[in-house]
Amino acid sequence: MAGVSGARRRTAILISGRGSNMAALLSAAADPGFPAEIVLVLSNKPAAGGLARAHDAGIPTAVVESRPFGRDRAGFERAMEAAMAEHGVELIALAGFMRVLTEDFVNRWSGRMVNIHPSLLPSFPGVDTHARALAAGVRLHGCTVHLVTPGVDEGPIIAQAAVPVLPDDTEDTLGARVLEQEHILYPAALALVAAGRVRVEEGRAVIEAAAAPSATVLRNPG
Repeated sequence: MAGVSGARRRTAILISGRGSNMAALLSAAADPGFPAEIVLVLSNKPAAGGLARAHDAGIPTAVVESRPFGRDRAGFERAMEAAMAEHGVELIALAGFMRVLTEDFVNRWSGRMVNIHPSLLPSFPGVDTHARALAAGVRLHGCTVHLVTPGVDEGPIIAQAAVPVLPDDTEDTLGARVLEQEHILYPAALALVAAGRVRVEEGRAVIEAAAAPSATVLRNPG
């Protein structure tokens, strides 16, 4: 990403678990030419494995536990935003963050919050995507990076990567191949957003032609 001009966009990564995609984003952002600077990794779970990985990488971390807030989702989100404000966060990347965010929060971060989902949206939103893909008998599966909107997994699609579904696939083998593509796709898509190269027109994400990602992967299963 060398050669990107202007200030790097200050980005928070929100996690709930091991932080696999977080690690891919941290690796990409270690290049000073990458247009996003990771300034905070925040988790709603104090035992999230990704917190230690972020700390080891020298990235500030924060924990805002969701459980003490009970049904007060807005209060939980205000606490998260307070933590992010301390670090001047401009963009949010969701990376396995297992909370459904309120419409007010999503609207405040409209166009500035991205998520990665393990399916080729709009197919298989929600959970258990690999099992559902196998049950449906699809021949292609994959992952999607999208802007976050109030509807779960419904935001404008920025980029997708596809893998073949092989005859002997299990949830684990298919999920592993998809995860490999997630680690390539997410940094590429975040870079587009951070560089200001993504805009929304009539509900669709439009990417400047010169910046179109090359991360989409289609392979013949043979």
